[in-house]
Amino acid sequence: MSDKNNIHLAVDAVVFGYQPQKGISVLLIERKYPPFKGNWAIPGGFVLEHESLEEAVTRELAEETGVKITYLEQLYTFGKPDRDPRKRIVAVAYFALVRPEGFSLSADTDASDAKWFAIDELPPLAFDHDQILKVALTRLRGKILYEPIGFELLDEKFPFSSLHQLYETVLGGTIDRRNFKKKFLKLGLVEELNEQRKQAGSGRPARLYRFNEERYFGLKQTGNLFELWLPSGVK
Repeated sequence: MSDKNNIHLAVDAVVFGYQPQKGISVLLIERKYPPFKGNWAIPGGFVLEHESLEEAVTRELAEETGVKITYLEQLYTFGKPDRDPRKRIVAVAYFALVRPEGFSLSADTDASDAKWFAIDELPPLAFDHDQILKVALTRLRGKILYEPIGFELLDEKFPFSSLHQLYETVLGGTIDRRNFKKKFLKLGLVEELNEQRKQAGSGRPARLYRFNEERYFGLKQTGNLFELWLPSGVK
């Protein structure tokens, strides 16, 4: 058996964005060089010899889009022999969910442009990036059912309707609001505040809530994470 190894290692960053009025979007870059020059793709690139995977994915994301994220969760490893026409490349994909308005996009290095695309209005993607996106979206929808990752997308104080809308948007279906609220309040994951806020298009102010981070991490340490039902109509 030959010791020669022609497998190269890369990382990809699937960054989902959430905005109440626009729904779920994904950050893509326009490739500057072949292969797939001019096509849209997930940000990513090769891991340098001195880097960890986490260092490589944060560097590539910052270089190609100008977006700096301190934590991305590892998603899956994609390694089909023909996934890249240049050579055998194994890619470790990561994903994150952020608020797009918190970032200023700036394409550089291998990218000629960086842009947010609505999840249901994506352009044709380079390589196997459509498959990577499908896996990432499935993971996101699965994880939000047992871990409250969506709280980072809300204001520190929020009306409960904002939390309900976030879950319906991510899951892509209708959730019974009364049961949804009852579940969160019973688990103590949100605190009702003695504050109200006037909402656009609403006749009266809405009660505000706050995420109980201490309660969540206490449940997590004991292994008692919450589980939400998969609503009818959600696929």
